[in-house]
Amino acid sequence: MTEPVRCSECSGRGWKIATRRGHVAVSRFGLATSVRQDCLYCEGPDAPSERFEWEVFVGTQSGEVLEASGASPFQATAMDALRTAMRGLPPGAWGQIGHRVYDVGAVADEHSSRFIFRAFLDAAGSVRFERVAP
Repeated sequence: MTEPVRCSECSGRGWKIATRRGHVAVSRFGLATSVRQDCLYCEGPDAPSERFEWEVFVGTQSGEVLEASGASPFQATAMDALRTAMRGLPPGAWGQIGHRVYDVGAVADEHSSRFIFRAFLDAAGSVRFERVAP
């Protein structure tokens, strides 16, 4: 791919780029027109095969209650969303981020997911992240 191309699926907000696999094909075979291109802005026709899911819990007298949750294809975006959701919550609130991998044509289950971060509020009210051991 020699020239940047505007993506037609997201109304031109993103640029299409050649993926790494495409760069290898270009360098080895010189097939610039057959390189797979992905948009930097949208998901495109192929949905991502992994998600980062986040949850926020607040402790109450009857136990822990799920306060907010969400998912993102990017780890940094999930961490920002979790941090935003935890701000302003009472002390004792905590959250977690899980990494879920989807195989082609398979339904996600417990074996395709693992928790990678645990978040908590420190004494100053800032959100702190701890990596969870695998």
